[in-house]
Amino acid sequence: MTEAATPKKKIVFSGIQPSGSLTIGNYLGAIKNWVNHQDLYNNVFCIVDMHAITVRQNPADLRRRSLEVAAIYLASGIDPEKSAIFIQSHVPAHAQAAWVLTCNAYMGELSRMTQYKMKTQNKEGEAIEAGLLYYPVLMAADILLYQADYVPVGIDQTQHVELTRDLAIRFNNYYSPTFTVPEVLLMKAGAKIMDLQNPEKKMSKSSDNPNSYIMIMDKPEDIRRKISRAVTDSIGVIKYSDDQPGIQNLINIMSAINGQSPEAIAAQYAAASYKEFKEAVAETIIAELTPVREKVEELMGSGRSELEAILKEGAARADYMAQKTLRKMYKKVGFVPSF
Repeated sequence: MTEAATPKKKIVFSGIQPSGSLTIGNYLGAIKNWVNHQDLYNNVFCIVDMHAITVRQNPADLRRRSLEVAAIYLASGIDPEKSAIFIQSHVPAHAQAAWVLTCNAYMGELSRMTQYKMKTQNKEGEAIEAGLLYYPVLMAADILLYQADYVPVGIDQTQHVELTRDLAIRFNNYYSPTFTVPEVLLMKAGAKIMDLQNPEKKMSKSSDNPNSYIMIMDKPEDIRRKISRAVTDSIGVIKYSDDQPGIQNLINIMSAINGQSPEAIAAQYAAASYKEFKEAVAETIIAELTPVREKVEELMGSGRSELEAILKEGAARADYMAQKTLRKMYKKVGFVPSF
C-alpha cells in the first residue's frame, strides 16, 4: 500500500479531571487502555482542569494534581511523540467553543442529564452552581474541537456523548457541516474496578473510607494493608462467581493487570486461602504500580522541566487543531474575523 493510500487514523479524545488523586480504577479502566490503543488512533489526551472547578477547589492542590495527572499519563506509557498531552485551560478554544455550543443547547436537555440530577438531588433550597448544569456543553466542546471520531467512556458517561452528538448534528444542520459526529468507544469489558469495602459499588476516590480504594501513588505498604482488609465472604473458596463479589473484584483487578482470564486465575488459586490470594493480588498490584509511581515522583521533582516542556508542546499541538474548528464555528455563526 502506498503512503498516499494509507488510511487516516481515527481521532480519539480522552480526559481525566484532576479533582482528586487517581485510583487503580482510573489506571486499569482508562489509562492502561489508552496506552494500548496509542498505535491504533490519533489520540488527544487532556487534563480537564476546567471541569474540575465545577466544584470548589483549593488552587494549590488543583495545580499540583493537574501536573501529577499529566505525569501519570507519561509514567503509564503514553508517548508524547504519538499523542498530544495538554492541560485544558492552556487551550482557550475550549471555553470559546463551549459558549457557542451553549447558545445552541436547550435548558431542558441539560437539566435531564443523569449526573446533574444526582449531584443536585440533595441540594433543595441551596444555591446550585451553574457549572454543574453547563459542564456537559464544555465536554461537548472538548470533543468537537478536535473532530474526534471516538470518545472512550464508561457506561455512566454515554449520555454526555449522546448530548455531544445531538449538539453536533443540530449545529451541522442549522449552519452546514462543521463537526464530526463522534461515537462512543466503550471501555474493555471486565476493567470496571469495584470498591474494596463495598464490592457492589464502583471504586471511587470520593469514598469516605480510605481502605475502599487504591491510589496509583500508594506506597507498597499501603497497598498490602488495603488489600488485606478488602471485604470478601465466609464461603472460603476462591471462585469467579457473582455470589462472591469481593473475590470477583480482586480477580478482576489481577486479570486487568496480567492479562489472564478471570477463570484461569480462579483455577490457579483454587487451593489457596483468602489470605494467600490477597497477598498475591497485592504483590501483582505493587509490581504494576511501583514503576509508575517512581516515574511520577521523578517528573514532579528533578524532571519537572521535562514535564512542563511536554505540556507546552502538547498545548501547541492541541491549539493548532482546535483553532481550525473554532474558526469554522465563528464564521458559521457570523462573528467578524479578528483583524
